[in-house]
Parts: sequence; structure tokens; C-alpha cells
Amino acid sequence: MVKFRRNQDELEQISKSKTGWKRSVYLRMNVCIFKLMDGITYTKSLLKPLLSIYTNRQPRSYFKLNSIMKSGLLLLICILLFAARNGQDNDMPLKSSRSELKSVRPSGRPKLVKTQGSTRSDNIYCSLQDRSGNLWFGTTGEGVYEYDGRSFTQYTKSEGLISNTVYSLLEDASGSIWIGTSEGLCRLKEKKIERISYTRASYTTRNENYYTGQSTANTIWSLFQDKSGKIWFGTGDGVYQYDGSLFVRFLENDGVINKENLQLKLIDQILQDKNGNVWFASGCPPGNEGVCRYDGRSISSFKPNGDSWVRYIKEDKKGNLWFGGRLHGNFLYDGKTFTNFTEKSGIGNPLLVDKTGNIWFSGEERSNSEESKDGIWAYNGNAFKNYSSEDGMSKYFTWSMLEDRAGNIWIGTRNTELYRFDGKVFTRFSE
Repeated sequence: MVKFRRNQDELEQISKSKTGWKRSVYLRMNVCIFKLMDGITYTKSLLKPLLSIYTNRQPRSYFKLNSIMKSGLLLLICILLFAARNGQDNDMPLKSSRSELKSVRPSGRPKLVKTQGSTRSDNIYCSLQDRSGNLWFGTTGEGVYEYDGRSFTQYTKSEGLISNTVYSLLEDASGSIWIGTSEGLCRLKEKKIERISYTRASYTTRNENYYTGQSTANTIWSLFQDKSGKIWFGTGDGVYQYDGSLFVRFLENDGVINKENLQLKLIDQILQDKNGNVWFASGCPPGNEGVCRYDGRSISSFKPNGDSWVRYIKEDKKGNLWFGGRLHGNFLYDGKTFTNFTEKSGIGNPLLVDKTGNIWFSGEERSNSEESKDGIWAYNGNAFKNYSSEDGMSKYFTWSMLEDRAGNIWIGTRNTELYRFDGKVFTRFSE
């Protein structure tokens, strides 16, 4: 393979021998050619001798070119370069200049295809990007999708999942993908799915009537790996830990001080802050314990805005924690005090803090509908920016958001729809 490149200084040096319009044309055509060639590696044997002749690197057996012949040869090289470039576009995806993740041309864009009969109420509930740059999306009716930049691979019960309803995803330190479903725990390791069993606690639940087919005692609502390497998972029956060899129920640890007799059932999200505290967002019944914090010794519950059902926890660039309440809005914790977030009404919960510090919120969901009232919101600390269906966003309510290494925002909504926002344009990646 040969990589051809010529910089501007070299072109200027060659052009000194030319004057007037000839010099101008020579420079413009050469710059055009070498911009086309820049960064492209060719194997096409036809281009090699032609470029050698044109750049005066030809062997002695080649003849000298007069100006007319050289102009004709220049035109031929341009045609071949455009053909090669177009051929490359058709054969492989374009590389994003911002990331290792590859995007595709609009005409050949892959789509997330639904195969399991999910409804409009189903959604893309969770997402992650693994160490290889692949994107993973957990859905409430279609199992898990893996996107490698070229195509989507779907994992369902047919491939070994215990359920097609997925609420949580985690890549552990070894690169395995843990999948929390409505019926239990799975792990994808070396492209094989294994079902993981753990010992249920022997205590009696407070109200078995809270459990349904969608939310059982075995449902894995949240997955998290802390700084020490332990994996935490929040189930309908309490929080468990896995140290690489044993599963233990967190609250059965005699070293945990639990004066409030908290149960930590149905934990929607788990987060470890910069100071090492572990926070739990307590979900719907049998949860309803607000925000819980474990400081390494004791566990406590907080309901600063009266909301006992908390869906989301996010940490911003300053170390502030943002909490999304189900009924009474959002609130913050600055390390000392809780404060209700009242900068704007009519927004949903905080779903993402991006690399630049913007905080992304869902919109409000329409009553008795799967649709969103007003799309999504981005907050930069001073002002809000709204993106709705008029901007190319989905009309359905947003459940999850993920920022990839390139800075693209991936948005999962009801109706199992997936969108990518590159800062300017929303692109749909679902049927």
C-alpha cells in the first residue's frame, strides 16, 4: 500500500516557475488532488504509475511530459481518485473524526429492528458503551441490542436471556456484560449468555402483593460496580453484592448499621459519589424509601421533597448529585444540604450529565399516552434548550440517554425508538 501526500509548502515551491493564470490553475488543481488523496491508502495498481509519472518520481524508462500531456494526465488522476473515493464510501462506513466509534452513511444506516412483538409502551430502558466502543441497549420487550458501528445484533430468550425485559446493563472490569432482567440475572461472556443464580434471602417480604409479572422479587432493576470492584445489583427483594466469588445480601452484613430498618427493595439506580458514598434511588412499591446513602458504616434515608419514589441519580462536574423524583420533581445535594430544583417547571428527570457539563432532562409524559409533551431539555447551568419532534426528535417519551466517546447523545424512547444527536441533527436508528 502507498500513501501519497504533498504539503502546501512543496506546492508553492514547484509553482514558482509558473506565472499568471498558469500558476493559479496549477496550485488549485494540485491542492484539490492532494486533498482528495490525503489520508486515503490505495491498493489500485493503476494509480501508482500514473502518480509516479505526474509527480516526476517515474523510473528512467518513462518519458518526459509536456504541459498538454501533463494536464491530461492530471484530469485522469482526478477521475480515478473520485471513483476510488466513492467506492470506498460504498464499501465501508465513514470514520467519525471525534471517536473510535464508526458511523454510517445515511443511505446505508442500520436500524434497530423489533422482532418480539413489543408495543408502543415498551422502551429502551438502559444503555452503555463498552471498552471496545460498542453500544448496548436494553429494552423492555426486545431483549438487548449490541451496535458495533455497522450493524445491530439482538439478544433475546432465543439466545439464552432469561427474559426479553431488560432493566439494567453493566460492563465489569473484565469486559463481561451483565444483564438485569425482569426474571433474574444474566452475563454475556465471550459471546455466550449464562444465567446467574444467587441465593435469595430467607426473610419475609413486607407485601407480596406488590410483585407482578413485570416486577418480581427476582427482577434486577440496577447494576453497578464500585471502585473496589464489587458488583452491586438492586433486586425486587433487596440489594446484593458480588465480590467475584460469592453473592451476599448487603443488609445481612453485620457491619452495616441500619437504624431505620431499611429494606432497599426495588432500587432503580445505584451510584458511588466522589467521596465514596454509595447512593440508592428507591423505586416504586415495595421500594418507596426515597434516597438512601451508605457512608461505609451506616445507611440512612432521605425524602427532601417528600418523594419516596426516586428514579434517577446523576453526579455533575462539580460533584453535586441530581435526583429525579417520580411525583414531586427534582432535587440536588451539594455535599451538605438538599435543595429542590425549581429553575424550570414542566421538565422531566435528569437522565445524563454530558462531558461538557450539560444536564439533560426528559420532558413530561402526556397523561394516558406514551408520547412526550415537549421532547427533551439540555441545561448548561444558566439556560435551557428544548429539542422536540419539530427538531427531528421522537414524539415518544424518553427513558434513557447515553453519551458516546465521540460526544454523540443516544436517546432511547417508548415504542423502542433510538435516536442519535450529534449536536446538530437527530438521526433515527430504529424502524
